[in-house]
Amino acid sequence: MLSYKNHTEKISLLKEGKITLRENVSFFLERIQKYSHLNAYNFIFDDCLHQADLIGKKIKDGNAGKLAGIVVAIKDVLALKDRPLTCSSNILKNFQSIYTATAVQKLIDEDAIIIGKTNCDEFAMGSSNENSAFGAVLNPIDNSRVPGGSSGGSAVAVAAYLCDVSLGTDTGGSIRQPAAFCGIYGLKPTYGRISRFGLTAFASSFDTIGPFARSIEDIALVLSVISEYDEKDSTSQNIYAPDFSTNLNSNKKFKIGLPKEYFAEGLNEETRNAIFEKVEQLKKDGYEIIDIQLPHTEYSIATYYILTTAEASSNLARFDGARYGYRSKQSGNLIDMYVNSRSEGFGLEVKRRIMLGTYVLSAGYYDAYYRKAQKVRRLLKQDFDKAFEKVDIILTPTTPTTAFKIGEKSNDPLEMYLSDIYTTSANLAGIPGINIPIAKDKEGLPIGMQLMAKQFDEKILLEFGKYLEKNFN
Repeated sequence: MLSYKNHTEKISLLKEGKITLRENVSFFLERIQKYSHLNAYNFIFDDCLHQADLIGKKIKDGNAGKLAGIVVAIKDVLALKDRPLTCSSNILKNFQSIYTATAVQKLIDEDAIIIGKTNCDEFAMGSSNENSAFGAVLNPIDNSRVPGGSSGGSAVAVAAYLCDVSLGTDTGGSIRQPAAFCGIYGLKPTYGRISRFGLTAFASSFDTIGPFARSIEDIALVLSVISEYDEKDSTSQNIYAPDFSTNLNSNKKFKIGLPKEYFAEGLNEETRNAIFEKVEQLKKDGYEIIDIQLPHTEYSIATYYILTTAEASSNLARFDGARYGYRSKQSGNLIDMYVNSRSEGFGLEVKRRIMLGTYVLSAGYYDAYYRKAQKVRRLLKQDFDKAFEKVDIILTPTTPTTAFKIGEKSNDPLEMYLSDIYTTSANLAGIPGINIPIAKDKEGLPIGMQLMAKQFDEKILLEFGKYLEKNFN
């Protein structure tokens, strides 16, 4: 197993000559092969050892970047030039990207080593990573259970020591939920903090890129590198990004809000008890715990699925077999080509969401569903704005249960969608959220706790997260 806890320790070992970067990358490659049954990766890049040699020399010469030698896996919805970009879908089978996503390029510019691309739910649509053309990803703690989705491969790659850190995307909980199921840290930044250029869009007003790691330090380090305004992304915000990795041990006594709506019926008893055990410890440590209300929470799932499916139906219209990607061999006329290519190329869940989105945008239903959902989204945002007038951080469960069995919810889409009941609100409001692993249930499965803060206040999430990591793990 690895002899370092985070990238800072790894750099020290490299500089002291106790390990070499080639040995380190080889360690990950060997584990990826050994644990190939987990199905975490869609593609492994065979030049990563060569990159290790080049960056190892830069470290020795003292001119390496901030992420020198950190081994990163990226979700297969992020573009990397001349590499496959499939979104775990047959409709993009064999497609090669012609450019690199801004967030990925920033990692490369700071001498990170990209080891491969991770499996995910097709086009990032799912909560279990069972909806992939490459097959389901398995939870490394219990292979009979799901790792969460849609960024399940990225979470498993970190949890199973198949890389140092990974990038995922979060549209309604797709970083935080798999982080909770796999027992690691996963951060969804504020919408607009990270450039979405080079991210294949699912729902453009929700999608966010963020890191997975086994430590708060590595989350903060990667966030610092990829946070910057990007003129190539119209939703990128030109807002100052601090060095998130400094002063993590501030021990400020933040005001913590507990929303009653997140602890109602449906929450697993072991999860509830684990969280309130931590809350009691926080009270003893001098933190002010405040009961708050987020009254429109009950509408978050319905609002989320109306708006995201509408955006998905629009975004995925480009995959028609005419310009790139899969084209049906049964194409007769132009309309047949469109219909057959999309019917054969897309998986069941993607087709379900396209149809739902097309329905809510259709004539006669637009006002009843889509327009109304946009109004509710504003009310949800206002709930958070009011709450953050009283508290610095909102503390909730990340998921209602621990990781469920593979196939357990596959035949009940609504039950599957409710897996995201505690995470979708942060995407609707555009605020940051992080999963903190806090305990294990009686079956040894990880329990996660979610922290949320106001927009562009990731720094306090990381500071408080570091306090929890240091004192409660």
